[in-house]
Amino acid sequence: MTITARLLSFPAILFVIFGVAACTPEVGSEKWCQMMKDKPKGDWTANHAADFTRHCIFPNNDK
Repeated sequence: MTITARLLSFPAILFVIFGVAACTPEVGSEKWCQMMKDKPKGDWTANHAADFTRHCIFPNNDK
């Protein structure tokens, strides 16, 4: 792969990464909680489990 091809593919790769990240709902939102309920528990990370517990099971409603 030539240097020009690498330089031209870099912005495309960034676009795809940020495009996918922009599609996920905000952590703690109702859509995010539902998405996590539908996701197999084996695919959760420790951070997902902690966030789910914090925001979906024991939400802090005194904002």
